[in-house]
Amino acid sequence: MLIVAALYQFTRFPDPTALRPGLLEVCQAHGVKGSLLLAPEGINGTIAGTREGIDAALAAVRALPGCDGLEWKESSAQSMPFGRMKVRLKREIVTMGQPDVDPLARVGNYVAPRDWNALISDPDTVVIDTRNDYEVAIGTFKGAVDPGTRAFGEFPDWWQANRDALAGKRIAMFCTGGIRCEKSTNYLLGQGVNQVFHLKGGILKYLEEVPEAESLWQGQCFVFDDRVSVGHGLVPGGLKVCGACRRPVTAEDQTQPDYEEGVCCPACVGEYSSADRDRFRERHRQMLLAAKRGTQHLGA
Repeated sequence: MLIVAALYQFTRFPDPTALRPGLLEVCQAHGVKGSLLLAPEGINGTIAGTREGIDAALAAVRALPGCDGLEWKESSAQSMPFGRMKVRLKREIVTMGQPDVDPLARVGNYVAPRDWNALISDPDTVVIDTRNDYEVAIGTFKGAVDPGTRAFGEFPDWWQANRDALAGKRIAMFCTGGIRCEKSTNYLLGQGVNQVFHLKGGILKYLEEVPEAESLWQGQCFVFDDRVSVGHGLVPGGLKVCGACRRPVTAEDQTQPDYEEGVCCPACVGEYSSADRDRFRERHRQMLLAAKRGTQHLGA
């Protein structure tokens, strides 16, 4: 059994480039795989490994400037859900494209998972799912508004188009692990919204702590690794991911004529050229050959 740790921390990194080699070395030395993003505003990522490996990697992250109070969420996987370890440099650890947004200045009111049901059940509360459309499609909270965004950077435009209809409302926001809400709540506060709340620890923490019998969550939660999704208790959901667009693929999707494993799914069938599809087919063929050899194809 392997440990999967999802983490983020907003802090000031004057020189994130200098932090990359040390993090990569520690993770590789302990067999940890996954992805960490470094930017001047902090760190974000998901990693997987043995208990010993994850502990070593988390210790290295906590040793970074401003990260001593790091919080993270853990789940498990039967096999390694990542092909390799990557530490990347980015402009933002979650891309919103709003230079004035600063979660270190202020954010909305945190709501613990145990208190979330009462808040979103109040008819005076508007619940907004800040995730992308393909994530919302496989699961969300009962009654939540889906902005229909394909990327987080589209959220400000959606808000501007809908702000009049939501004026004066109490806003409750949620996302997978909490990081997008750090920025989206700061953005709404900057837009003059007074009552802004967000789920502390995100959906992952809610699914971990709230019993299924009491839950208002419907469906599964998309995760950015080979497990594809998790449900209550953070148990893997059994979905596949499209080899082309990386969107989740349900059992029903796999029966559709527009689905070809490793090549396209009903959601992306019109998004790629014939040359792209030929390339995806070859990649999928190489992946199958690697699986027969008992190795992992890095393009997976």
